[in-house]
Amino acid sequence: MLDYLIVGLGIAGTSLCEQLENSNKTFKVVSDISQTSSRVAGGLYNPVILKRFTMAWKAKEQLQITIPFYKSLEKKLNKKLNYKLPVLRRFASVEEQNLWFEACDKPLLEDFLSQKLLKNTNNCIDAPLGYGEVLGTGRIDTSLLISSYQAYLFSNDLFYPETFDFEQLKVQSGYISYKKIKAKRIVFAEGYGLKKNPFFSYLPLTSTKGEYLTIKTSQLNETCAIKSSIFIIPWQKDQYRVGATYKWKDTTNLPTEESKKELIQKLDMFLNCDYEVIDQVAGIRPTVTDRRPLVGRHPRYDNLFVLNGFGSRGVMIAPFAAKQLVNLIESDEMLLPEMNIERFTKKHFKN
Repeated sequence: MLDYLIVGLGIAGTSLCEQLENSNKTFKVVSDISQTSSRVAGGLYNPVILKRFTMAWKAKEQLQITIPFYKSLEKKLNKKLNYKLPVLRRFASVEEQNLWFEACDKPLLEDFLSQKLLKNTNNCIDAPLGYGEVLGTGRIDTSLLISSYQAYLFSNDLFYPETFDFEQLKVQSGYISYKKIKAKRIVFAEGYGLKKNPFFSYLPLTSTKGEYLTIKTSQLNETCAIKSSIFIIPWQKDQYRVGATYKWKDTTNLPTEESKKELIQKLDMFLNCDYEVIDQVAGIRPTVTDRRPLVGRHPRYDNLFVLNGFGSRGVMIAPFAAKQLVNLIESDEMLLPEMNIERFTKKHFKN
């Protein structure tokens, strides 16, 4: 009998697998390609919410786990995954500059916001008021990470590339069975696919569709990620990822002409060079009404667990949340109440 069966292999599922393997626990993974958000993500890890110059939830604690986590994966998979990447916030007004310097003096932010105003030296970018620099940032190649980790699991007979069939799941006292697999526990890390999960569909998971463009230009020559109303992220030689959009009604993974026009319009407001759009991708972010993860044990079935709801910050949150979940299960350590699904269960499970 396995210790765990995991459903889903995005950033959440991959993070959980690593935590379990490091704890010498046995597991297997069932996953399809229905959820694309992890693979198409920009992959930035950035502790600051740049719209309001505030610290992201538990960002400092997350970074302490995130950086060593991806470093160990690089060694394990023999792949370059983590790219140190400065993030520059373009100022649109003097008022934004003043708010930036006010934020620099706040205790939570002083280690992550540079107090030095950077002048723009790139003629292809319109930034007359300069930039503020976020410290300790980078980019994870999420697409390569997931494909490489899937190959690793597959080579070790730990991966089943299929859509999970809930009719085949039997929940017993002390274990679960799924087809020919028996495990002590099952963890669902399906991203937005959780909406179709009969055990956890009561949780207030919402969809936020994000789309990115990839542009090609030999003129830009930018080595930093630039944040204005959207991001420009250096990608490959002469290529940049541009995004992202936030749509709440469309739950398909199909790129749209509407979002393409929106991104181009925002990009043209501060990019002053010719470029070609060479790709467009889309994915559904699993977000939560209170902007906190969904982690924990099912209120009625004590061998069913969930790891979900990371929104646009999965690269940072997933290793942190996966460790929290494993500590809950294996050591009976309390989850942070902000992420524990118990905050949503009382009104659904009165008895």
